[in-house]
Amino acid sequence: MKQELRVAAYAVCVRDERVLLARWVDRAGAKRWTLPGGGMDHGEEPVATVVREVEEETGYTCEPTALLGIDSIRRGWLRRLSVPGDFQGLRIIYEARITGGSLRNETGGSTDLAAWHPLTAVPELDRVELVDIGLDLWRERPAVGRSRLADPANG
Repeated sequence: MKQELRVAAYAVCVRDERVLLARWVDRAGAKRWTLPGGGMDHGEEPVATVVREVEEETGYTCEPTALLGIDSIRRGWLRRLSVPGDFQGLRIIYEARITGGSLRNETGGSTDLAAWHPLTAVPELDRVELVDIGLDLWRERPAVGRSRLADPANG
């Protein structure tokens, strides 16, 4: 069984009761809102990852202000020739404040749109579960950095 681990860093940026989100486009073309962020390059510090990814996906420069928590997901999949695979995503979630830049959409990446959304409108958005987990961590600030919304089956 092929095992794959992906470490990524994401930002929860809230300003004036609005949250900054990026619209992720999956391989099949489906579009859902997510926190700005993404995969860590080998040798890169997680804080540098979140700063780079926020700029790439939204046009903004940011300053991480707090480590909110770490989330882990695990998914099985079938690879070519029906060989099973086991994916684990380790997601480091920071609170960050916008320090400069201007809102723009990413071109040639995994997202196609960036926008501020009222916090009250988030439940109606077509979004990935990471948005809810990140906002839960931001609101609740659990001592161990684990959202109550995290899937207990993931450990």
